Amino acid sequence: MSNRPMQVLKEQLRAELESKPLFRISSTYMHTLPRDKSDTLLLLGACAMVLLPHFFHLSWWTSLICGGLLLWRAWITLRGQRLPPLWLLLPLAVVTMARVYIDFHTLLGRDAGVAMLALLLTFKLLEMRARRDLFVVLLLSFFLLLTGFFYSQSILSLLWMMATLVLILTVQLSFQYTGLVPPLKQRLRLGALVLAMALPLMLILFLLFPRIQGPLWGLPGDAHGGRTGLSDSMAPGNITQLALSDDIAFRVKFIDAPPAPAKLYWRGAVLNDFDGRTWTQEQASRAAVDAAPHIQAVSNLNLELPSNLNPDPATTVRQQVTMEANGQRWLFALETPELAPTLEGIPVRLTADHQIRAARAINERVRYDVTSNLKPAPSDSISTSGMQQALALPGNFNPRTQEFAAGLRKKWPDDAALVNAVLSFFRHEKFSYTLEPPRLGRDSVDDFLFSSRAGFCEHYASSFVVLMRAAGIPARVVTGYQGGEINTVDGMMTVRQSDAHAWAEVWLPPRGWVRVDPTAAVAPSRIETQLSNVLPRSFFGNLLGGAAGQANWWSDLNDTAALLRANWEALGNGWNQWVLNYTPARQMGLMHWLGFDGFDWRTLIILMLAVGTVVAGSVTLPLLLARNKSNPLDTVYSSLCAQMARRGMARNKHEGPGTYGRRLCASNSPLTPSVKIAVKRFMALYEALQYGADYGPDNKPPAPLMAQLKLLLSQCR
Repeated sequence: MSNRPMQVLKEQLRAELESKPLFRISSTYMHTLPRDKSDTLLLLGACAMVLLPHFFHLSWWTSLICGGLLLWRAWITLRGQRLPPLWLLLPLAVVTMARVYIDFHTLLGRDAGVAMLALLLTFKLLEMRARRDLFVVLLLSFFLLLTGFFYSQSILSLLWMMATLVLILTVQLSFQYTGLVPPLKQRLRLGALVLAMALPLMLILFLLFPRIQGPLWGLPGDAHGGRTGLSDSMAPGNITQLALSDDIAFRVKFIDAPPAPAKLYWRGAVLNDFDGRTWTQEQASRAAVDAAPHIQAVSNLNLELPSNLNPDPATTVRQQVTMEANGQRWLFALETPELAPTLEGIPVRLTADHQIRAARAINERVRYDVTSNLKPAPSDSISTSGMQQALALPGNFNPRTQEFAAGLRKKWPDDAALVNAVLSFFRHEKFSYTLEPPRLGRDSVDDFLFSSRAGFCEHYASSFVVLMRAAGIPARVVTGYQGGEINTVDGMMTVRQSDAHAWAEVWLPPRGWVRVDPTAAVAPSRIETQLSNVLPRSFFGNLLGGAAGQANWWSDLNDTAALLRANWEALGNGWNQWVLNYTPARQMGLMHWLGFDGFDWRTLIILMLAVGTVVAGSVTLPLLLARNKSNPLDTVYSSLCAQMARRGMARNKHEGPGTYGRRLCASNSPLTPSVKIAVKRFMALYEALQYGADYGPDNKPPAPLMAQLKLLLSQCR
């Protein structure tokens, strides 16, 4: 009998299968690399995605070793070489772990632990010889991916984590296949589906799991290191380093109309002690009081006459501040806060020098409401110890400044007049406002006032306070932020680290403590506008930006970028407010909105379990029902097996279609020749359909081929 019908059938089957794009992709992919190599490279790609975010905070040598080990493993995979022996890997691992201990003096902190896990993951890739090792690598990847939230909880971090999770799940699925492996695109889609199925349950746990104040687990002592922001001391150059930082310090929602830019002084730390170079906080200044007098401000526009010491008219300003973690204990508010705000789980007090201080460092994002009063108010008296502290200067420092202050005092016996005289000195002498001041020597104030005359806000505030104290006027340094930018999308004011500022306060009876900003005498526009509009523009900035007021393509591009940035920051603020700031109070508000009044944590757990069960059932029940659906190919094959069993040739449990078909068509088989031919053709077509393509309950074989299979089944009778 001719084999022509069989050849035609095979050609039809091949054309049908190759008409599917995914099959062509799979064939090309599988012919390019063997399965073990392709799966291993996919695993290395997932590990690289896990490690990449950590490279930004790991030490350079840790990143270099991890990257080198990944490349080494990829080279071994592509070249088909053997994995390195244990006697080589073990000393290398011990040396790197010892280096981690030398760097951090521990193996259990956040930074030390993450570095150790990253190294263990990459070393394990070179020691992966059994299936158990594969699951160790996958579990390490899951855990190391989770540690990324120690460093960032932004939207971008979440999106990167979700993409990495999909790839890790795809790798896990790829190693589970025992037969023909679906194409990569289909496996990625399946990994994304697995993650999507878990999202509803994750949302239920997020909303209904009983919230506790603070993190769910205790973080190691170094988990809050590396914060960007003002510190509790000030030396020349400290604030200058923040001037180029675009990081957000806090956001403000004004309940009332926002004040003018010149009144946007966000008070932070008050520094009283001076050692000749560095200003620090006085311990006694941290004593809390229930109320404190208001600070009066010097006008930043006309600083020449004593009458200008009267403050501008202002109103009470209510603010809702969302402050980023800064690792310090003070909170920021417009001068001058009336009462200490309330923080969940953190006691907060208002100190005698108008600082808002928390009982512990702020290591997570917080939100609070505060009211500031900018109106002038009667002041109280200053104590003898406070007077002495506000006049103290270290001995044998800055002799020229001491002499200059003595001369000013002889010429200007009135305190207010002397203040204006120093401001006039800053204004009319050749002082400059710059981010690149020259280095100062031991007598830093002398060098600044009489030599360099170039500095940033901390240089002017420090030298002004030293001059005041040398002249017998009590004075102190205040650090905080000045200014802010209104986001046109959500109306929130954003205060960045580049808005960090330092100013001075002097004691002028009967007014009390009066704010004086010597920077305003040198660069008045700094108080009225953003820092970038005050500092000199570079050559490239002038070249790209064009002349002032000139419209060009670069300015249009900047406008577009500014709009995109405003929208992105508004989105980030919404993420902070509604996701990262989902506190117990907000959870309680959600429960009240849902109609659950007077609930406790037991009610929450019962509700969470009930809703979680419904959600889990709605996800798993369709899968179970789909699993019970019979495969049409299996139905036809079972019919053939049942038919042959009735003839005394039942299929053994260990026999596959090929082995069973050969036994049915053997020479000693009782089947007729025509039935044997039909059985042989049936088995060939069934194997091609069952194992040559991904057909199932929801992806049935083509109707012509199923009809041909059923026809062959009828011929087997």
